[in-house]
Amino acid sequence: MPLLTFFFKNAGSFWDAFPALRPEHRETKLCFTNGCFDILHPGHVQYLEDARALGDFLVVGLNSDESVARLKGPSRPLQSLEARAMVLLGLKSVGAVLRFDEDTPAKLIEQIQPDVLIKGGDYALDQIIGRDTVEKRGGRTVTIPFLEGHSTSAIVHRIQIGKGVALS
Repeated sequence: MPLLTFFFKNAGSFWDAFPALRPEHRETKLCFTNGCFDILHPGHVQYLEDARALGDFLVVGLNSDESVARLKGPSRPLQSLEARAMVLLGLKSVGAVLRFDEDTPAKLIEQIQPDVLIKGGDYALDQIIGRDTVEKRGGRTVTIPFLEGHSTSAIVHRIQIGKGVALS
């Protein structure tokens, strides 16, 4: 699985692969976002492209399987951590994926010190985990609106009720 070359289990292994992205050496703008990314859909793809456009390199913090189950319930995730990482890394916008086991990415954000922290438009700026960490270094926090009509929950619901996309 060559795509998993840029999937890291911790910040230390990420720094080993990308020493020039360490805050003390960085000459590029490092962007960070996070999520479960259980069933990738067009809304995710657009969101990640928009996030990458805010800087030079996009790191995606990916909730571990255990973290997803705690956040979304016992029937999730639908795909393994490695499968979700591989799909994300198949997108040209994603530079690296870092796993995290906690319910929030606060620790990971503290470790990688991104220049731009990005979340979906359903978050108010004052509710974004890691905002203080990023902004105290002079970075910024950005929200990106969702692409209308796309959500993992809606896809899961259609599967559960056996209803596909209506064809005209």
